[in-house]
Amino acid sequence: MTRQRLMITALLITAIGVFFLSGAHQWFTLETLKTYQSDFQAAFNQYPWQVAGAFFAVYVVMTALSLPGATLLTLLGGALFGLGWGLLIISFASTMGATLAFLLSRCLFRNPIEKRFPRQFAAVNRGVERDGALYLFTLRLVPVFPFFMINLVMGLTRIKTVTFYWVSQVAMLPGTAIYVNAGGQLGDLESLGGILSPTLIASFLLLAIFPWIARRIVLLVQQRKTYKGFTRPAHFDYDLVVIGGGSAGLVTSYIASAVKAKVALVEKHKMGGDCLNTGCVPSKALIRAARAAHEIRTAHRFGVTASEPEIDFAKVMGHVKQAISDIEPHDSVERYSGLGVEVYQEHAKLTSPWEVQVGDKTLTVRHIVLATGARPRVPSLPGMESAPVLTSENLWSLTELPKHLVVLGGGAIGCELSQSFARLGSQVTLVEGLSQLLNREDQEVSELAESTLADEGVMVMTDATALEVLNEDGGYQLAVEQHGERKLLSFDYLLVSVGRQANIEGLGLEALGITTTQAGTLELNERLQTRLPNIWACGDLAGPYQLTHAAAHQAWHAAVNALFGELKSFSVDYRYMPAVTYMQPEVARVGLNEKEAKAQGIAFEITRYAMSESDRAIAEGATHGFIKVLTVPGKDKILGATIVAENAGEWLGELTIAMKHGLGLNKLLGTIHPYPTLCEAAKATAGVWKNAHKPERVLALLKRYFNWRRGDKV
Repeated sequence: MTRQRLMITALLITAIGVFFLSGAHQWFTLETLKTYQSDFQAAFNQYPWQVAGAFFAVYVVMTALSLPGATLLTLLGGALFGLGWGLLIISFASTMGATLAFLLSRCLFRNPIEKRFPRQFAAVNRGVERDGALYLFTLRLVPVFPFFMINLVMGLTRIKTVTFYWVSQVAMLPGTAIYVNAGGQLGDLESLGGILSPTLIASFLLLAIFPWIARRIVLLVQQRKTYKGFTRPAHFDYDLVVIGGGSAGLVTSYIASAVKAKVALVEKHKMGGDCLNTGCVPSKALIRAARAAHEIRTAHRFGVTASEPEIDFAKVMGHVKQAISDIEPHDSVERYSGLGVEVYQEHAKLTSPWEVQVGDKTLTVRHIVLATGARPRVPSLPGMESAPVLTSENLWSLTELPKHLVVLGGGAIGCELSQSFARLGSQVTLVEGLSQLLNREDQEVSELAESTLADEGVMVMTDATALEVLNEDGGYQLAVEQHGERKLLSFDYLLVSVGRQANIEGLGLEALGITTTQAGTLELNERLQTRLPNIWACGDLAGPYQLTHAAAHQAWHAAVNALFGELKSFSVDYRYMPAVTYMQPEVARVGLNEKEAKAQGIAFEITRYAMSESDRAIAEGATHGFIKVLTVPGKDKILGATIVAENAGEWLGELTIAMKHGLGLNKLLGTIHPYPTLCEAAKATAGVWKNAHKPERVLALLKRYFNWRRGDKV
């Protein structure tokens, strides 16, 4: 705490202590006011300006210090000054005092609490920025909420002081008028509870919800303006039309059909989208085949002698295709038709906010969900147009193993495929323009990934900028610049994995005024809504993540918000989004890592556990890796976790659940884990944290206690 805060806190404690120790609080009772009402009135008649000024100052100070008695002072003000002057004086005094209390709360408590609960307050402040004035207005109008608590709590938010002042001034006026008017009959009041009748409280409640009704009317007017130029159909064919049959579109359709909405799904290519056909499924099948080759090659570690594995690449790709074929029924037209979804295998184009052109047919619909996914981004390098370029889309058509493969891009996909092709026998060079692989991860994670790839024969080049593709003497070369030096890399195929771009072309979005972000994804609010309130988006098209489980998470929100948004809508929460890079060892993470925490100015402690300490990892020969957990300083609350270990993605869920449901490391430590398993390392990490935070004073006392019990000299 700063010196200024300490001084302010000391002064506040002193002032409040003097108020109670002096017995001043005993004056603020209804009986005391009634007893001395005539004396107050006489003093006011003799010295009107002095009494009014003193009353104003006392009211401001008591409100600023959140001292009890403001209600009684309001009654006294009504008795002394009458309704007109009393209302004027007390309205300004109460608002000024409330604003001072608000500023004191902000000065003393906001920064420490924001640092303690950064994510929670980030969400609160987003809500305050959007609806803060309305919330404050409602709270001020409803008498059941103590005004001093409102002052203190609002001080913790980032609502503007001027907004707090004028909303308080206006919203407190009706209640102030009631109490000032009641002060005119001070001698006849039996209790403070008699001032507010049930009818009066109900009137305040109706007045409080009026701004929300007015806001709804404003939104309706804005919607009419947004939809100007379009004619809303009198009848709709569907409640929901989903465009795109990938992970996001399938989940959206499934949810909509489950709640008995009439839904149509439009997919012009293959059902299952990128994940099934060109992404998650084929890549994991390839990774498994490559891992099998690596296990044979390294079997000597376990005393098993094996020759160099023979790779039949055509059969490897057959395994990949078989995996796709086996999973296809889960995402098929037949399955979704059986669920009640009407599936159209046509191109879709929006012709109005409520009309979708599907082939030669026009569908009318109440809500539209866009889930058209994304495609690999291919940089425009000179000479690339004539080179054999692979992406995650056409990679799976290979029938022969590339002898020389250059991978452009060191993100998750680039690292996964580099390791896999190297294990299958390709000579692989991985080119990354940034200073580290897996750029979103901590430096030590990147270094471990790079050393793993290098140990397996991949030549890793970071800080390397691709310049052009050359075709000389029938051979292809990629020219790169690294540390000011130009280098040529020969290749049979160039595998590009530098990111993905959203599929927005040909949907008719421009004519509807639906805009995109700088990243090329659709411009959406936190509920996944475009500028047209009945058009939504989810999946890669929506960003910010390009993960199948992120798409499914968004799909739930898009479906529920579209179908039930008039009653209740939900903002998407990305705080506990897990992600896995499927190298070996896997890199799995949820929440913050060290790099992100530092960038956001969030205080943290680090607890580490080396997999070389895990009994199961030792038995498996999988000691390469670690767990790193970030916690709130001095607390066991988990801010984030990074696991670099064998099958890390399979046991990341434990830490994800813990974060989602507020379970700290103490809870993990107190949970029985089966032995010996890799996931036992999560409990061991909690044990490392506990040991670092053991209560030394208590342990010292226990030592003395046991010495005494044994009869030793203490």
